[in-house]
Amino acid sequence: MTNGDSPTYHELVDALRPQIIETTTEHLAARSDEAVIVDIREAPEYEQGAIPGALFVPRGVLESTITGQIPGRDREIILYCATGHRSVLAAYSMQQLGYSKVSSLAGGFEQWKAEQRTWETPNTLSSEQRARYSRHLLLPQVGEEGQQRLLASRALIIGAGGLGSPVALYLAAAGVGTIGIVDFDLVDSTNLQRQILHDVHRIGSLKADSARETIRSLNPDVLVETYPTRLTAENALDIMSGYDVIVDGADNFPTRYLVNDVSLHLRVPVVHGSIFRFEGQATVFDPYNGPCYRCLFAEPPPPELAPSCAEAGVLGVLPGVIGSIEAMEALKILLGIGETLVGRLLLYDALDEDFRTVTLLRDPDCPACADASHPPLIVEYDQHCTPAGRVDRT
Repeated sequence: MTNGDSPTYHELVDALRPQIIETTTEHLAARSDEAVIVDIREAPEYEQGAIPGALFVPRGVLESTITGQIPGRDREIILYCATGHRSVLAAYSMQQLGYSKVSSLAGGFEQWKAEQRTWETPNTLSSEQRARYSRHLLLPQVGEEGQQRLLASRALIIGAGGLGSPVALYLAAAGVGTIGIVDFDLVDSTNLQRQILHDVHRIGSLKADSARETIRSLNPDVLVETYPTRLTAENALDIMSGYDVIVDGADNFPTRYLVNDVSLHLRVPVVHGSIFRFEGQATVFDPYNGPCYRCLFAEPPPPELAPSCAEAGVLGVLPGVIGSIEAMEALKILLGIGETLVGRLLLYDALDEDFRTVTLLRDPDCPACADASHPPLIVEYDQHCTPAGRVDRT
């Protein structure tokens, strides 16, 4: 290389090699349970095989994402590529970021395979999925592992109306693999002012079927399970079983109390939302880890104090705001990230554009969740919000 010439790729690698630590396959095999192994190859290479337990961070996004994925800069980190060249450059870059125990695997993955050491074909996203969820993959809190978790998740939405519409659309767009829809009602022209799952061509159709068609057209990755039936004490346990999160988009008190009680049996978190004219609220009920719905309202109010949207009216965009918050809470639960609204009630006033948060405490005398060893009887409510019968499903 003459003065003024730019170094070639291999010259740059050779120049940096003395400044980083190179480790052997023997050392990696011995330290695989303690060290963080990072595969910096590109997706097509990674999909063909990888060292078990390796964190996949392509070289092109290493510097911009690694601090979010490995915040501890004093941990032992071993980088590998195909032959041990790219990982030299990557190790040098990570040293500049402050990582003190980072090394490059000499010989890379090809050397590892040549020695017949254990490797596996990872469960990866398809190229189409990588494109669709690319903005998720850039987030350290989500990444490929989180996206795969979403694709394997199951969310049940109670109601395909004003609240259920934005919830269903955003969960489907995010790639939640299975979405259940519970709704026995038919699409009506009065719904279209706020229920954005439906359109004029679906008037007279079951809302559950309409929701399924909309979700399918949005994201074919998503399996939609429909329940075009009223949720009752007889079927709620069967319908709600097997889901990772329940999103309450119901518009009546009997269903809310039923969902609450069944969730205590199943120990499945419920994301709650409700709306009234220009006001809305949202929270998360995590069984026995926070207050439940009955901690707030031990008994349903009389019907004259709980008018429906058909009786009181609602601004069409309001359920979009609250439903979007519900979708966000559901995704946080499924991904295991952030602080959810457990123990907090978020209140929204659309006219003042004001958000307030109220602390909720678990009621030690709550008729539903006071004793975790004895979940409540599942009670059927009639249209007047009074107990119509009791079904012992403990």
